[in-house]
Amino acid sequence: MKLIKIPAADFDLAMTLDSGQIFHWEKIGNGFIGTIGDLPIYVEQRANTLKAGVGKLDGLKPSSFRRAKESVIGRRVAQYFALDHPLAEICASFPDDPVMNAARLFCRGLRIIRQPKWECLATFICSSMKQVEHIRQISLALRRRFGDRRKVGDHVVYTFPPAQRIARATENDLRECALGYRAKNLLATARLVSSGECDLESWSALSDPDLRQKLCSLPGVGAKIANCVMLFAYERLRAFPIDVWIARVLKQQYFPRKKKVTEPRLREFSETYFGEHGGYAQQYLFHHARMGPRRSDTSRDSSTPKAFGVRNDKRVVRG
Repeated sequence: MKLIKIPAADFDLAMTLDSGQIFHWEKIGNGFIGTIGDLPIYVEQRANTLKAGVGKLDGLKPSSFRRAKESVIGRRVAQYFALDHPLAEICASFPDDPVMNAARLFCRGLRIIRQPKWECLATFICSSMKQVEHIRQISLALRRRFGDRRKVGDHVVYTFPPAQRIARATENDLRECALGYRAKNLLATARLVSSGECDLESWSALSDPDLRQKLCSLPGVGAKIANCVMLFAYERLRAFPIDVWIARVLKQQYFPRKKKVTEPRLREFSETYFGEHGGYAQQYLFHHARMGPRRSDTSRDSSTPKAFGVRNDKRVVRG
């Protein structure tokens, strides 16, 4: 497999893929394998350069396959990993407080991935009240059962199944992928998307409030999941998902003297305090608190707090 080089300054591939925003990439040797839409991809990082290659695409002749790799891979990889985001400017816009500064320093190079809309929506419907490792298992089960098989070198990967394929399944089929009660919601939403009643692509033109309202009208989608989809699939970088876990972080760090802080107050605070790049700020806070204590004190800035007193491993609930 021929690898092409893609400039990737101010980017940390491993941290980005392990930050709880996407769940299907697997570590293989010096890099990672996964899919970007229908493309099976291998990608690795060397300093400020990504090396990426496309796996086998069924149905393409060898000459077409080579052209697909040459013409598509660099653009698709750079777009997917948001290498065009002005990360220094984004981080400079964060609030200047000890908690946010520690997260910013720890998460250097973490970027918000541009995910396919249906894949992102479906994955986060499945994520409700699930731990990160459980979400990965569900994603893999759905891909193996309903997705298309691809090969990247000697490794097999699966694409995420389109809404039309999920819509033809039964609720029991989905429950066999460990979705539990989420199966009903995923199936109902898949049928709405498959029928065209919900046009996820056309929703890109909507304002933030209207987009959030549309998403929240879908089965299994509340404010938290809607904000995740807005952030990770629609690139609405102000969107600030607040789940049970991140709410705890906010309460402990920004409202330490208040015994009770309501959900509306947290929403109001996050929307105003973290500004136009609140989604990035939220992801940095989440990843720092989850992973920070895993590094030795010598590899972290000495001012970095120890995970804000919150449990800090991959078992952290994302939903």
